[in-house]
Amino acid sequence: MNIETSKLADMVDYGFIGLLGFMSVVALWLILERYFYYRHVDLRRFREKEELEIALGENLTMIASIGANAPFIGLLGTVMGIMVTFVTIGQSGLVETKEIMVGLALALKTTAGGILVAIPVIWFYNLLGRKVEILTARWEMMRRRGEL
Repeated sequence: MNIETSKLADMVDYGFIGLLGFMSVVALWLILERYFYYRHVDLRRFREKEELEIALGENLTMIASIGANAPFIGLLGTVMGIMVTFVTIGQSGLVETKEIMVGLALALKTTAGGILVAIPVIWFYNLLGRKVEILTARWEMMRRRGEL
């Protein structure tokens, strides 16, 4: 592997893994923000159901987007890694099994990273979505009882 393809491989590797790491940090921050908001939300301050739904739904779209797109970013990193491997093979003119296998294994780690980000993010998104349903139902019950 020459210096240019080595730099390209590092850019692909660190770029996609770095992006997935950034996405996981953002998702964690948003999940924690929603969790603590839901624990301390005062349902009595909302007069209209739409107002409650807007407040409870903040940041959920971003969490869902991160969970849904992380595997695709990982897959894109894998494709780019495989392309770098093929460029390396093409430049060297020799087919070395070791070089091919190492290149493909390194490329696949971005797919694994994407899946590792997506699974817990989608799991927490679903938990938060259920909490929104519960809080909305509690608000409806309070409204029917005249507590609002």
